[in-house]
Amino acid sequence: MAGCALMAVVMLLYVTALVHRNAASGDDDGTAEQTSYIVKSYKCINNTCIVSKSSSVEKENSGVDGSIDVCRLTCGRYGSLWPKPTVNTIIRKSVVEFGLDNVKFDTSNMADQLSKEFMSEASQVFISSLKKLCVPNCVSYETTPIIYVSTSDPFDYIKLTTNESYNLKINTDGDSILVNIEAKTVYGARNGLETLRQLVAVYGSSESGKTLVMASDVQISDRPIYAYRGFMLDTARHYFPISAIKRQIDAMAHSKLNVFHWHATDSHSFPLDLPSAPLMSKYGAYSPDEKYTFKEIKDLLRYALVRGVRIIIEIDSPAHAGNGWQWGKASGYGDLAVCMGKGPWRKYCVEPPCGQLNPINTNTYKWLGKIYKDLINVLPKGEAFHMGGDEVALNCWNTTTEIIDWMKKNNRSLDEEGYFDLWSQFHAYSLNEYDKEAGNDQSDIIVWSSGLTEPEIIEKYLDKKRFTVEAWEGSNIPIQLVKLGYKVIIALKDVYYLDHGFWGSTNYHNWKLMYNNKMPKVDNPNLILGAETCMWSEFVDDNAVDSKVWPRAAALAERLWSNPTTNAASAEYRFLQHRERLVSLGLKADTVTPEWCYLHEGGCILE
Repeated sequence: MAGCALMAVVMLLYVTALVHRNAASGDDDGTAEQTSYIVKSYKCINNTCIVSKSSSVEKENSGVDGSIDVCRLTCGRYGSLWPKPTVNTIIRKSVVEFGLDNVKFDTSNMADQLSKEFMSEASQVFISSLKKLCVPNCVSYETTPIIYVSTSDPFDYIKLTTNESYNLKINTDGDSILVNIEAKTVYGARNGLETLRQLVAVYGSSESGKTLVMASDVQISDRPIYAYRGFMLDTARHYFPISAIKRQIDAMAHSKLNVFHWHATDSHSFPLDLPSAPLMSKYGAYSPDEKYTFKEIKDLLRYALVRGVRIIIEIDSPAHAGNGWQWGKASGYGDLAVCMGKGPWRKYCVEPPCGQLNPINTNTYKWLGKIYKDLINVLPKGEAFHMGGDEVALNCWNTTTEIIDWMKKNNRSLDEEGYFDLWSQFHAYSLNEYDKEAGNDQSDIIVWSSGLTEPEIIEKYLDKKRFTVEAWEGSNIPIQLVKLGYKVIIALKDVYYLDHGFWGSTNYHNWKLMYNNKMPKVDNPNLILGAETCMWSEFVDDNAVDSKVWPRAAALAERLWSNPTTNAASAEYRFLQHRERLVSLGLKADTVTPEWCYLHEGGCILE
């Protein structure tokens, strides 16, 4: 270990720029002081950025310094792009320096005014991300990047059927860098703008002066393989401030993930402050400072949309519901939830505190309807909605006198089948309330896989025209559900649960395992909508969420966008570069390799 430490020190000294100033004081010839640096220069050899011998170059004559970030822009078929494009990629080995202040946008060929307004906001996000590279500042250049954006379809909200494809072309003309992004929709155009962002690097230092460079001879045609590319965050077990949620959405956008699944409520807390049901957050939030106002919810939806991200909100039910529902009886509505805080908890729920909605109380559906109404009013028309639906503890209902008496009175059996019927009845009544508030019966409703969605019985209980199943257990279950005609989202816990490895006997899955996990092959691939990676928050809060999610979640981003036939080893250095990109954008993304390995491409790959 001492030898490794010594080597690290030597490398640090080797990489660090050495400044030598030649004092001119007392000289009559007025020779200006010279600044020189010891730098590492990288060259792309056989699609690999190889470090050459250190050399001393004078600051004012250094030009593009051959840094590893600049080298990787154009080295290899895909440069440092993440996820890699799917149709056609040509990145020739030429770059050009430019000044941030000179970037111009031309949106005159966009389909309509709403599209132009969207792109105006998206372009501000683009410029902001470049400014983060330039802290404290970048050298100014007269070279002018002109970004022409054109779309053909009028503005609409992003959905499963949205065309996210784009064509990107970059070339130079005199002192101008001409960038053309063509797309059907604003979301395709935004994806093209994100790819452009990944074709920009910075070299130099705060001391010597930073300079932005862009790959200058590029042609890319690109489209995603899967329409649903998701990340789920649980904000019920721990509260996350809006700023933390926005950071995750920023990282999603830069990785081309397009669905933020917001697991907003659970038995632990109900942090949504809704105008039609204010008692939910009053009784359910951890504190008055740990809730999401209605305005914050609306603002977050727009924030995500401009970054090409849908927000699908989950109100978990009928299980995973407790805090927030406890005021019903005192207010004359009866028990809206049962088994609340009941113990020993292992008999009545999967984790404390217990709580499950009361399926025989009509007021339960009345208040669900009020919750649905408020959320429907802020969500895009027809947006999908997640109703939870997993881990119902039948023993909770089967030890609640009110429910047992109702079952007997209505000639329901008190066995598993009888309670499955009650469970499916809950979904039917909840769906009826949702449709009534939505004013139509067309919205996609998502539920977690559960005992009710087992392939042998699901057709008895859930309509395949309305319910999409998010499969989190059993790698073969998605295939069986697709055979039955159900739409499926993959979220297998043994691969995509980001909390695994931090509790109990679960196993940590690094980015390579996630990347290498193939999507299932089925006869009707259109029914596999995509997948998502999930951050349950029993063991994470705002202090650690970035490092537990990123860059691992980005591994799934390339799997879903490109569905590569190659494995993680061939993607490793693009992935490392993407991790550095996320860090530059403000994410506390975890590191996945020693810095020496990052700087010496190929030097740490197992023989």
